[in-house]
Amino acid sequence: MTSLTAKPWWKDAVCYQIYPASFKDSDGDGLGDIPGILSKIDYLKDLGIDVVWVDMGYDISDYEKVYPPYGTVKDMEDLIEACHKRGMKLILDLVINHTSDQHAWFKESRSSKDNPKRDWYIWKPPRFAEDGTRLPPTNWRSYFSGQTWEYDEHTGEYYLHLFAKEQPDLNWENEEARKAIYDSAMRFWLEKGVDGFRVDVVNMYSKGVELKDAPIVDARFYEQPAWMYYANGPRMHEFLREMNQTVLDKYDTVTVGELPHTPDPKKVLDYVSARDKQLSMVFQFDIVDLGQGREHKYHFEEWKLPQFKTIVAKWQQFIEGTDGWTTVFCENHDQGRSVSRYASDAPSDRAPSAKLLALMLCALTGTLFLYQGQEIGMINLPASWPISSYRDIESVNFYHAMAAQSGNDPAELAYVMRSLQILGRDNARLPMQWSGAAHAGFTDAPRGPWMRVHDLYGEINVARQVAEGEGSVLGFWRRMIRFRKQHAEVLVHGAFQAFEMEDERTFVFGKRGEGSGEGGGTEVKRVAVALNFTGEEQDVELPPYEGLEFAVGSYDDAGEAEKGVVGRVRRLRPWEGRLYLAGRE
Repeated sequence: MTSLTAKPWWKDAVCYQIYPASFKDSDGDGLGDIPGILSKIDYLKDLGIDVVWVDMGYDISDYEKVYPPYGTVKDMEDLIEACHKRGMKLILDLVINHTSDQHAWFKESRSSKDNPKRDWYIWKPPRFAEDGTRLPPTNWRSYFSGQTWEYDEHTGEYYLHLFAKEQPDLNWENEEARKAIYDSAMRFWLEKGVDGFRVDVVNMYSKGVELKDAPIVDARFYEQPAWMYYANGPRMHEFLREMNQTVLDKYDTVTVGELPHTPDPKKVLDYVSARDKQLSMVFQFDIVDLGQGREHKYHFEEWKLPQFKTIVAKWQQFIEGTDGWTTVFCENHDQGRSVSRYASDAPSDRAPSAKLLALMLCALTGTLFLYQGQEIGMINLPASWPISSYRDIESVNFYHAMAAQSGNDPAELAYVMRSLQILGRDNARLPMQWSGAAHAGFTDAPRGPWMRVHDLYGEINVARQVAEGEGSVLGFWRRMIRFRKQHAEVLVHGAFQAFEMEDERTFVFGKRGEGSGEGGGTEVKRVAVALNFTGEEQDVELPPYEGLEFAVGSYDDAGEAEKGVVGRVRRLRPWEGRLYLAGRE
């Protein structure tokens, strides 16, 4: 962690998340790999990326090795070196809520009740119904559907797994287990030059010692959501402080925590206060949870633009007057694509929508995160794809659970498929679209990639947009990243102000930031951003800031459209965004 007086390098950084399986295949086996990432490292540098985040998966059988299909530890060392040579940092996922059931620690834990590592995982005896039926210790629902407990015949007890049954949860109450995690999962990679971690489900390590049944919110199922019992537990902050004191404080690292089930800004600030030294920043998920069902994630619910604007404003403003920091993102490996979710992926709207979102994100305060393919405007998989084309365990399990519960009701399953097409994780995991060649240039494997390539890869790909130049979505992202860095004092660090929050068609916000002026004094800059979130022309009124001048727009001819316009009212074209700058006050 960085000292309070220094300016942390990670605040001004633009970060790029890579899902290795789907980024680039180098050896023709149909699966992306680390050498594939290496082959595209200059592409990332040219985009303006400062930090490469490699998501190495969640089924950890050995923290000190690399998943063999992805490569070797030497490959990872080469990637670290390549990033550092280009002035970029590299961070990895830190998955320490659970391990694989193939990890040596769990094999020992499972071997007997008196094994020294038995308490490194969470084991509980069964309960029994009045008729003698064996029941799991609680009624908690797994994130991947079904129960969170798996019965082990060998020892006659259940182990806890909040996620897949192959991913048993570690017991953070055990000090020896924590020390082993710090050594094997963290210090090992930091010594190799890794610059920090994105910390998986960072608020789920402390589950307390009382495991209670969750309240029943859907009587059709035995298993119920139970995050209120295992998220933000009683020792969570203690564990994070210990993690810093034991390991992270010895290195100049960044930590980005995945923080689900934490909607209260005050509780989020508890995690990101610089003085408390727990996490550098977190991903708060209100923005990507928009549209998810209340009882079941994949029961899509319609939403309106004011809800979106309220979420943006909330997480822009919550750090004001504090020593905390925030993140800017709207895509990752677990979400549908932003163009499809928040704008329009209709053929004529795709590029304008992607540019609109790029302009908005580059104008928001915090550390900016892009997800692979976002920079070319990749969209959700086609609605015509059947469930057999899906690969994500969470989506497939939910579909089959609802099929069983509804007796294969066509209306229910159509609703589920529509929800998955909007929200499902597979949308983000389709192979990266590098070119119009076979398999989108992702692989030359004769049998194709591990997962089906998007039908529209010939229209949406890197090579085509490179040829199109500045007018492409990729070209616009490059331009906006440069612009963001040039005006970091107001775009990265500025205070946020929203206007006309109830308007369901447009989003107008302002920023105020202080920086060094030409004469060495302090200069205050103002920014106004106007966004049209509809497919029709809309009038917007700019904020009452003095001296606003047009700076950049998502339409190539926006500057021409601004000529001769007086007053504060502007007419925006479908899915258009414009940004205005004002100098010193």
